[in-house]
Amino acid sequence: MTQRKGEKPTISIQEHMAIDVCPGPIQPIKQISDYFPRYPRGLPPAAPHQAGHAGLLRSALSTSSAAASATPATESDRPNEDNPDRACAGASASLQAAKKDEEPDVEGYDSDDSTTLGTLEFSLLYDQENNALHCTINKAKGLKPMDHNGLSDPYVKLHLLPGASKANKLRTKTLHNTLNPVWSETLTYYGITDEDMVRKTLRISVCDEDKFRHNEFIGETRIPLKKLKPNQTKNFNNCLEKQLPVNKTEDKSLEERGRIMISLKYNTQKSCLVVGIIRCAHLAAMDANGFSDPYVKTYLKPDENKKSKHKTAVKKKTLNPEFNEEFCYDIKYADLTKKTLEVTVWDYDIGKSNDFIGGVSLGINANGERLKHWFDCLKNKDKKIERWHTLTNELPGSLND
Repeated sequence: MTQRKGEKPTISIQEHMAIDVCPGPIQPIKQISDYFPRYPRGLPPAAPHQAGHAGLLRSALSTSSAAASATPATESDRPNEDNPDRACAGASASLQAAKKDEEPDVEGYDSDDSTTLGTLEFSLLYDQENNALHCTINKAKGLKPMDHNGLSDPYVKLHLLPGASKANKLRTKTLHNTLNPVWSETLTYYGITDEDMVRKTLRISVCDEDKFRHNEFIGETRIPLKKLKPNQTKNFNNCLEKQLPVNKTEDKSLEERGRIMISLKYNTQKSCLVVGIIRCAHLAAMDANGFSDPYVKTYLKPDENKKSKHKTAVKKKTLNPEFNEEFCYDIKYADLTKKTLEVTVWDYDIGKSNDFIGGVSLGINANGERLKHWFDCLKNKDKKIERWHTLTNELPGSLND
């Protein structure tokens, strides 16, 4: 900048505060915010350029006008004066080109949103005959480091949604100091019905185990079970995602507490209903040792004489007990349409009241698999029909006696 002797520099305080100190001629900056942009984490800058869009538009319009004046105008070339749409179209193209050059690459930001969490390789098989869902967890690749040494101690846990609880949680072993773990481990859910395959979703989570603090979540993937075909293994290799929010409006009365296999048979010779308590699976742990001491009670209601109560033996320290016990209820076949079978599972405790684990009701007022099981029993006399049912934490009827 040349300056005569005795003249004072003509530079405003705004320009003085925005002087670019890079080597070369002194250049004022239009806005100090352009020199220190503040972008949202992981997002392309949008807001800082909005203020300059008007200037870009004016520049594009002036460029378009200058080009029109420099070229001899003919009748076909002159519409820029008479047709403003064409001028705006050219300005819009220039604006988009300028904007495209100014936007930085989103991947250049160090943000959790763009950080990979890893991939998980697994397979699922629905064994329809045995009502079992086999989940084989093979391996993971490129997991996000969670520990100070740049590694992780990963394990995988499974939940069935809706109704996720500790009762339906399965997990693999923990592999230490690795970002590419190989489990080759099969976890099995028993008591899975066709109804579950329609409405349930399997949530597979990968976590990092810590000895001295809470375990850390790495990533998850969710598979709607309706995508599986019975008796066909389906392989997956999914990218892990951030933890999705759980629907808090879900009715807590439907929290799953395990599953129970029940058999029903109406004996026409003895005119009685035979109820079989076969086994339970994935019961909720009610004791401090991580197990329960379960037993089962059955009622056929309404029970005016209070003589319909039956109880199985207690199985110690197990969440998957096998009972294989049968109870008979003397009742006329026509009266079964008026009755409801209530089955409850309890945890036996010495010196204090027993804990309720879960229950289920079968009868004409039930729905889904419970209603279907009852109808199949009525339609097929002298035939034993076995079905799995889900136990919930809702206590059927009034069972305080």
